[in-house]
Amino acid sequence: MKNVDKRFRIAHREAWIGVGLVVFNFLWWFGFAYGLGSADPSAYHYVLGMPAWFFYSCALGSIVMMVLVSAVVKLFFKEVPLDDEEGSS
Repeated sequence: MKNVDKRFRIAHREAWIGVGLVVFNFLWWFGFAYGLGSADPSAYHYVLGMPAWFFYSCALGSIVMMVLVSAVVKLFFKEVPLDDEEGSS
């Protein structure tokens, strides 16, 4: 295996974390939007004047994702220099 720059390994790991966040966001949205939203509209429950499926999938889902992304970036992402390392030429 070639000598791979550690920055690429870090970027690869962080990209997979990003993919995981996207999948989690889709599953959250899909679960609430189609799970609660597939009922007869006359049977909808409302939260803050919005149908529950919309509130949980879109409004609350956005807040959850903002908090989750902030926490993941703070805890798991590393700052790496973007300039060439010394002696790599």
